Amino acid sequence: MSPDERNHPSGRPGALRLVVGRIGRAHGIRGQATVEVRTDDPELRFARGARLLTEPAERGPLVVADAKFHNGILLLSFEGVADRNAVEALRNTVLVVEADPNETPDDPDEFYDHQLVGLRVELADGTVLGELADLLHLPGQDVLAVRRPDAPEALIPFIKQFVPTVDVAGGRVVVDPPAGLLDLDSVE
Repeated sequence: MSPDERNHPSGRPGALRLVVGRIGRAHGIRGQATVEVRTDDPELRFARGARLLTEPAERGPLVVADAKFHNGILLLSFEGVADRNAVEALRNTVLVVEADPNETPDDPDEFYDHQLVGLRVELADGTVLGELADLLHLPGQDVLAVRRPDAPEALIPFIKQFVPTVDVAGGRVVVDPPAGLLDLDSVE
């Protein structure tokens, strides 16, 4: 999984809730929903029989009846959701799974949001910039929201060029933002 999966407080002790998708518009008339995928492992998270929690909670849980990709878009069918109208009633529902908080992605360059939020953010020369307050999952790319003690929050694109080091074990993220990015708050 990647930073696409956002963590949320869980109702089950010790579990972590990860957002893995959001239901979009209906596709066809047989109860298929388009899904905005927010996980790097859709085959696992949306496998037939997978039980997905929802936000808002009263819309679920939902059980995946079928999953397929059509022109690069994930289409899901859910048990008990038989037609277009039922899918439209679920539109914008956030899909959530419970995971072990100690679970980590297989790829060393991928992270869960909960692993990063709260880490110290440093410049390449070791100067502490602030604390990672949030990871924003924007349509174009992910962005680090850095809370700075004496300045407005800084938004830094989460790309290797600007974020060369993520050291979860060391409790830090090293950033190398382009010239002027951190000074945007002072522009009048």
